[in-house]
Amino acid sequence: MKNNTYCVIMAGGVGSRFWPLSKTSTPKQFLDILGTGKSLIRQTYERFAPLCPKENILVVTSRAYIDLVQDHIPELKPEQILSEPFRRNTAPCIAFANRWIEERCKEANIIVTPADHLIINETEFRTAMKNGLEFISQQDALLTLGIKPHRPETGYGYIQAENGKEDKSNFKKVKTFTEKPNAELARVFFESGEFFWNSGIFLWSLKSINKAFDLHLKEVKQLFDPLTASPSFDTKQVEETYSECKSISIDYGIMEKADNVYVQTANFGWSDLGTWSSLYEYSTRDHLGNATIKGQVLLYDTNNSIVNIPSDKVAVIQGLSDYIVVDSGDALLICPKQNEQQIRQFTTDIKTEFGKE
Repeated sequence: MKNNTYCVIMAGGVGSRFWPLSKTSTPKQFLDILGTGKSLIRQTYERFAPLCPKENILVVTSRAYIDLVQDHIPELKPEQILSEPFRRNTAPCIAFANRWIEERCKEANIIVTPADHLIINETEFRTAMKNGLEFISQQDALLTLGIKPHRPETGYGYIQAENGKEDKSNFKKVKTFTEKPNAELARVFFESGEFFWNSGIFLWSLKSINKAFDLHLKEVKQLFDPLTASPSFDTKQVEETYSECKSISIDYGIMEKADNVYVQTANFGWSDLGTWSSLYEYSTRDHLGNATIKGQVLLYDTNNSIVNIPSDKVAVIQGLSDYIVVDSGDALLICPKQNEQQIRQFTTDIKTEFGKE
């Protein structure tokens, strides 16, 4: 089964909520956010490399990031990096990858993953992936990975599983998808025991996902069907295709409508690392709850805060509680954690006011 397993890494996002480290020129998937010495996209590649041949791994990214992908994953051949001329969300990204895979293996089983997630227990994660691949190879199913929640979280989408006993590998039929809920609804979801965080990681056979596109997003699939990769796609053809394609997510376009969607529930330490607070949750903290990711930092009367400054910089911080402090060298962010959803707006204001990222 390994030889017909393919992995699609989606790496076109900007990651604006991780400003000021993550910027349009160097988004978070190309940064060592965790302080491990490896970028998030490099860690993603290494996570999936044992599951399929390296020639079966492809990255779909923005045209502007092709060189960055090549720098971070030099094992990839140029034709394994698919260039999107415009951002059109996840459904066109997946349709694009499907065409590349279809020309190489019509019997392919596919894993689709974002490039910038955190996985704590890699061994347990790979076991879940192998079980998931076995599941989708045996039936016409669209499988999503659902994470057992350990708190009411408003920053994630939720998957409701149908009532009924899980099989030994924790597979359940999906009942509903819900976008990011408010705090009250998140609490209801958490307490019900029927809901799981939507990880954004998918598994399916090429036949099953193509069938789903034909049923629910035929207009998108028809745009990509004429593309041929021999071995690379024609740049002009791809640009014309994307210019005509609407922007739509795979969740909204297919997963919420299909009747053969399943969730594999898991608990291996996962975060989409969408915000500084999500990074804080998985960081090592001192006895006052402070996480210093990088830099030479002295903290006084400060608690439950996260600090990330250049390694060669010294900072003295006093009197902060539940704050984010990030210095990228040319930009500084000091923000209460509870207000971090405004960071995206901050970046827009900075562009308007100063003409900078």
